[in-house]
Amino acid sequence: MLLKLFDINKTSWLNQPHRAIHPVWLMVLASFWLATLGNLALWQELARLPEMNDLRAVWFGIAFAALISALLCMLMSVLCWRWTLKPVIALFLTSAAFGAYFMLSYRVVIDSSMMVNVLQTDLKESLDLFSWKLVLAVLFLAVLPIVVIWKQQVKQLTVLKTLLGNAQLFLASSVVAAVAVFPIYQDFASSMRNHIQLRYLINPLNSFYGLAQLAIQPLQNPTGTLQTIGTDAKLGPMYTNQPKIPILILVVGETARSGNFGINGYNRDTTPLLKAIKKNTDQSGELTTQTDVWSCGTTTATSLPCMFSHLGKTDYENKQVDYQNLIDVLDKAGLAVIWLENQSGCKGICDRVYRASTSKLDNPEFCITGECFDEIMLHNLDARLREIPYDKLSRGAVVVMHQMGSHGPAYYKRSPAALKKFKPECTNNALQECSRTELVNAYDNSIAYTDYFLSKVIGMLKSKAATIQGGMLYVSDHGESLGENNLYLHGLPYAIAPDVQKHVPWISWFANDFIGRHNLDTDCMESRAGKKLSHDNYFHTVLGLMDIQTEVYKADLDAYAACRVNQTIK
Repeated sequence: MLLKLFDINKTSWLNQPHRAIHPVWLMVLASFWLATLGNLALWQELARLPEMNDLRAVWFGIAFAALISALLCMLMSVLCWRWTLKPVIALFLTSAAFGAYFMLSYRVVIDSSMMVNVLQTDLKESLDLFSWKLVLAVLFLAVLPIVVIWKQQVKQLTVLKTLLGNAQLFLASSVVAAVAVFPIYQDFASSMRNHIQLRYLINPLNSFYGLAQLAIQPLQNPTGTLQTIGTDAKLGPMYTNQPKIPILILVVGETARSGNFGINGYNRDTTPLLKAIKKNTDQSGELTTQTDVWSCGTTTATSLPCMFSHLGKTDYENKQVDYQNLIDVLDKAGLAVIWLENQSGCKGICDRVYRASTSKLDNPEFCITGECFDEIMLHNLDARLREIPYDKLSRGAVVVMHQMGSHGPAYYKRSPAALKKFKPECTNNALQECSRTELVNAYDNSIAYTDYFLSKVIGMLKSKAATIQGGMLYVSDHGESLGENNLYLHGLPYAIAPDVQKHVPWISWFANDFIGRHNLDTDCMESRAGKKLSHDNYFHTVLGLMDIQTEVYKADLDAYAACRVNQTIK
């Protein structure tokens, strides 16, 4: 039966290139290609493991490859039919080619959060990732085999024969998978448990699994409606007879790692302007920085919604329904809320308030290379505020500025030429081709520009001190790897991500009358600079800073509650 199924006889199809091939053979060959060349990143990672240094490791690798090939055959046997055979194989090859390139080049892994990033990536971000190495990888790993497959004649089988052949392939692949994993099971289970990253390197099954997880999520909330929170939100007593309008600017950083901020102890002076403000030479306000702050995730798609959520990291990751967020609560309390977007989107957070994108404006001063520097968000801010109904604006306002920040891999694009103080810098988006010095220079220039931008935000608030009580809170969404252990960019699963992808800056500046409004003890704030915080604190800290009374506010998670006079939060 198997000889007949695979059309093997004395005059094998292998010796007759013009003869039509059985569809099963096409699936088997494609699976072998994917399991071997398509998984170079996996084999490279396996080779790095200390326990993979003997003949036993060779057999482990062979069995692992056979297991992957068998799993791919099983999946293809379900998806590949007369009209879908070649398109499905082409999809597998293309997905594997892109996955292999990015996993090999940046040592990222692919999971559901990475797939969210892929789906939400706009054209500008895609162009930042383009390189000739990417083209060559796709040509070799995808285009070449696709061309061969497309030219190959395939036997036209009846529906019944196709079903029979696919069923037999599925069963045979199941047997191969069992036989492959049985002798290596202990080593396999140990490797998957101790080296979690291996799970996310099995290409292209990692991408398909990530997409499947995303597809299942809407089923957990079939109505698609948001659960309301903060329906009781109201303005607190600080708003009674207030002499000035309170305005808080929330600067949401992008890909900024705390360790590269000079003000946090970095050996380079990347933040000279913030340091000068901290010295408080004009006695107009107080700048503090928290040095032990941790993100909710390692991607914007995860961290941004999480930090604006009331749930905290653990509950956010386990939620079964979607909730409204901090922006909704501020709006319900009656404040004016504006979201300014200089990146690819607010991930749904700002959908119900005034929002504006600044990333593609035509401004010769701030928009030069096809994107706009973050300073564009300060341009015409007064005009944007005037678009808010006066009854709301007169109570108070929260302005969110979502930075382009230090978004990679094209770090060199994130700072204007006049402000580049660290040279030479890497001008290649294939980061592994740059020297470590050039790469860090480019990244540090982006941090230096963030220093410049934050000083401009503070300067703007100072300039309006006659009419407003101003404050600024800057927190980044996640960090970044800059070649440490050959890791680049971000997005590793949180459990295995290095600290540089999770350790983020948290910097605040409050005008003196904003401090007085809250009875904040500045010595207390300074003494708690090393207290451990996370994105879990963000939601409650902002509500506290805007004196919003609601049952969802937790004072023990408010980073500044313990420093308000007459409060005893530990």
